[in-house]
Formats: sequence, C-alpha cells, structure tokens
Amino acid sequence: MGGLFTQGYNWLAQKIDHAIGWHKLPVPLGLMTLAGLRNILRERNLSDTYVGVRAAPGDGNHASRCPVARTADGTYTDLLSPMMGCAGTRFGRNIPLSAAYPDEAMVLTPNPRKVSRELLARDEFQPATSLNLLAAAWLQFMIHDWFSHGPNQKDNPWQVPIEHDDDWPNKPMTVLRTQRDTTRSGSEGLPPTFRNQESHWWDGSQIYGSSKALMHRARTGEQGKLRVDDNGRLPVDPDTGTDLTGVQGNWWIGLSLLHTLFTLEHNTICDQLHKLYPFWSDDEIYHHARLINVALMAKIHTTEWTPGILNNPTLRKAINGNWYGVLGKWLYTHFGRISANEAFSGIVGSHTDHFGVPYALTEEFVAVYRMHPLLPDEFEFRSWKDNSLLKKLTFPEVADKNARTLVEETALPDLFYSFGIANPGAITLHNYPRFLRHRREPDNSLIDLATTEIIRDRERGVPRYNEFRQLLHRLPVKTFEEITDNPIWARQIQEMYDNDINQVDLMVGLYAEPRPQGFGFSDTAFRIFILMASRRLNSDPFFTEYYTPAVYTPWGMKWINDNGMADLLTRHFPDLRPFLQHAKNPFAPWQTAAQSSTQAGASVPPVAQQEYR
Repeated sequence: MGGLFTQGYNWLAQKIDHAIGWHKLPVPLGLMTLAGLRNILRERNLSDTYVGVRAAPGDGNHASRCPVARTADGTYTDLLSPMMGCAGTRFGRNIPLSAAYPDEAMVLTPNPRKVSRELLARDEFQPATSLNLLAAAWLQFMIHDWFSHGPNQKDNPWQVPIEHDDDWPNKPMTVLRTQRDTTRSGSEGLPPTFRNQESHWWDGSQIYGSSKALMHRARTGEQGKLRVDDNGRLPVDPDTGTDLTGVQGNWWIGLSLLHTLFTLEHNTICDQLHKLYPFWSDDEIYHHARLINVALMAKIHTTEWTPGILNNPTLRKAINGNWYGVLGKWLYTHFGRISANEAFSGIVGSHTDHFGVPYALTEEFVAVYRMHPLLPDEFEFRSWKDNSLLKKLTFPEVADKNARTLVEETALPDLFYSFGIANPGAITLHNYPRFLRHRREPDNSLIDLATTEIIRDRERGVPRYNEFRQLLHRLPVKTFEEITDNPIWARQIQEMYDNDINQVDLMVGLYAEPRPQGFGFSDTAFRIFILMASRRLNSDPFFTEYYTPAVYTPWGMKWINDNGMADLLTRHFPDLRPFLQHAKNPFAPWQTAAQSSTQAGASVPPVAQQEYR
C-alpha cells in the first residue's frame, strides 16, 4: 500500500510540476512537489556503469564496523563495498545507459568553435549582483574535490574547422579527447565510460589529496597539522610554482584564498583537539581534524553557498532540510535528531542509502556544473581599511604562478575583502570569459575552453538539451522561444542549429533558459542537483551513520554545528569582521569600507547588470 501511495504521490508531483512549476507554488506545496520529483529521480536516474561487473552495494548496515578515518583515496569509505567511489573508479550516469552512446559523427556539428564565438563569447561583463566573487571561487574549490577526468588522450584529437573570419592562430583547432576508461574488458556492452581521477566522496581531497603521496607531502608530521609558512600562507610547490595542496589544476587567486582558509581552519581544529586529547598521536589528530573540516565544508556548501546561488524561498527551506530537516536548525541544535526520517531531521546522521545503485558522481553532474561565466576577466583589489584601489589585474595576471606572486605582494585580508565586495558573472549566454576562450595553458598550449566544453558533452554521450530535459522528466520544448524568453537569443539559437531544436547543445540550453525566482542557474540543471546534492550525503557513511560524537568527538560535532563561512573568515582574518557582521549570507556582496576622501568622488562606469530573478 505504501508503494502504491508513493507512486501516486510521485505521479501527482510530476503532473503539478508540468502544469504549474514547483517554484510557482506556495512554499509547502513546492516542498512536497520537490520531494516527489526527487523520488522519481532516485528511482529512474541512477545508472551503474559497472553493471554486471561487481556485486550490489550490500545491506547498508555500517555502524557496527565504523572506522575512525577517511582513507587517502576514498577506499573503504563504505566497508561493504571498499572500492566504491574511490579515486580511479568510473563516473556513473543520471540517464539510462542506452541513452549515453555518443554520436561521434555529430561531435563537431554544428561547429563547436562557432557556438563558442556566436552564442557563448562575452560581449560585455554581465554581473550577478546578488553574489560576491567568493561564490565563484567556492564552486571551483568544491569541484576540485569532486571530480577530474585526468590528463587528456594524446592520440587522434578532434580537429575543429576554423572559419575564414576567425583569428584563431592554429587551423584547424586541435582539441584532445577525454582519456577513455582502460579498465574495460570490451565485452561489457556499455557506452563509453570514463574514470574520476579524484575520489567521488565529499572528502576534502582538493586540500588533502586523493593519494597517500599527496596527503603526506602537505603534512608537518606534528600534532596533525598541515604545512603553512610563517605568514600563514601555503608553502610553494617547487614543481609548479603555485601553492602546495591536494589539487593544483587551473590555479588562480580564488582557489589560493579558499585553500589557505581551510588549511588554517584544519590547523585550528588540530590545536583544539590537541588540548582536549593530549595523548593522541599525529595521525589521530590529523584524521579527526580532517573529518571535522570536511563536514564544515559540506555544511557551508549546503546551507550557505547553495541558498546564495539558488535564492528561492522554497529552495532555501528544501536545501536546509538536507542538513537539519524541515523542522529546522533550532530544533536540531537543541534536541538532535527526533526522527529517523530524513525529511524531518535531515540526511546528516540518518541511515546510509545508495538507493540500489553503487555511489558515483556522474557525467551529467559534471555537465551541469559548467559554470565558467561566473568568472570575470578583470579584477580590482582594494584595501579593507578604506576601499582604496590597490591594483587592477586581468585574469591571466592572477592565475597559475601569478596567483602566488599576488598572495606574496598583497595582504590576505585585502584579497578576501576584494572578493567579498566584487560580483561574479551571470551564468548566461554571451557571458563566457574572454580569457578562457583564448587561454594559454602552463604547458604553453592554447585552448578555447568554451569550444572544448561543447565537445566534452558531445563526446561523453551527454544528451543534447531537449533530450536531456525529457530524460529528467521535464516536458520537451517545441519552439526556440520556449528555450529562452530573449527573442534575440531565440533567433540566434535557431540559426546556429539550422532550425533543428533537438540539436541544441545542453550548455546552450541551460544558459538560455529562464530561471525560477532567485536562481543563478537553470531549472533543468537543478534536476540533477535535486538528485546528486542529496546523494553525496545519503551515500557517505561519514555524513550518515558515522556522523556521531564517537567518530567526530563531542567537541567536533559542536564545532560543526556552531560554525559557518563568516565564522571561519573572521576567526582567521579578524579585520573582516565589520563587513560580515550584518551579512545574511557571506556569499552575498559585503558592506564596503568607508572610502577615503580621495576616493569619495570617484565614479564607476556603468555596466550591464543581471540579478538572479
């Protein structure tokens, strides 16, 4: 009977969403509709790319075999399936495997460089005025923890034709293919599969690394701490010239700031644990500090960053419910979990549940997180003392080795303050950063990342926009005007895809789509988020059955509950306190410092602005 009721409930939720839209309903009805949509996605949109190769994930009873630490590479996170989610395992899918076969004949059609030039290229910077630049840095900070396809394949690259009026210096443009999965037997009957170089788990691998070698080189070997210099900065990696940390790819000043912040937080946690448990070894302190630090990251992402970029009243309630339950933080803080049901008391601390499919991040998850328009091409760095301009730099001047130079020349409070008062870009068409479309890599190769991203979705078998919508149980669009409410964009998309609405690339459709109120990205992308944001918590025993005082320590549990992003920033950089004390969300624009008399009359040139509505 319960099954029949649930099926009826889910059916009704989908019908209401199709007819009205979950975000147009009153908050309680919107929450109920989202719950039904998530049920459908959990049932139909988890596909195992190891099907027929390994056993099912087991009964989910982990508590009696609880470990005390995360491993370096993510193995044994789930003791019943030790290799699940570890570094080097395959990405899963959020679509049926039968729909994941790429059409290799169409990977270069329409020309991805033309899509980059005519639909994605930034005409002028369109800021997202409801966010600050820390929100953009945070997203990449998280992504580096979650996934990487690793080095590209060297042989048989894609050869992208270059039109006669295109100034790209190399004709044709060469784009290396994604490295294929070498663990396949060839007889599995699967679409192409790819492997995640990082651990799939939410385990802070961007700081701690996904291997023992990376983990150990960042440690001091004393009292569990990570290495920092006398000025509170990360050490320099002599091989790269950038900060030494777990993940260093695509390095820029935003990553340097957040890696530094959470390294300092790790060491603060170590100090507190050493006081409470002076008999603990270096390893014991390190591993407990990592657990607490990572849980803080997950809490900040869930309860602060996400409501910042998806600033919708229904979504705020729903996403905070992932952590605290719909009964809210106050009840959780004062009485703990009062129900085994995740809807009432949150996912954190509940039972581990893989929903019948071994845990893995997915190619579709990667695809919807293509949000590079968040990055500006130019930066202003200002003093936290009086808002005076210190320097203006372009993105290449704050990236790679140059990020390290900037950190050494500029006080960290000034850098954080500058990020706190600046806006990122809006995630929309015609706003892809110029520098990323003509990016000189550290190995001196030249790439157009927008072109590359279009190819990546096509070559990995991620469906194009209209099919993607349908596979996520949204109604298909029948006209180009349904894709976007901007008539100029609708015409441009129609011309680009030669009037074939089913060929519109996923990234183009996601950027063009009208958004629910307050949303920084599309409702279609949000369907993957509904599923996978919860799954990252549901499947991880360290956020479910191991999330106890016995594992985290009683002090650690309280530290996680009592702290957020503003607490970290003001603890390690007290000068920032005036700008955060009245902020409702630390990822929203901060209050600026009083300008000096020489700055008071300065004018700021107007720019086209886009709020998240």
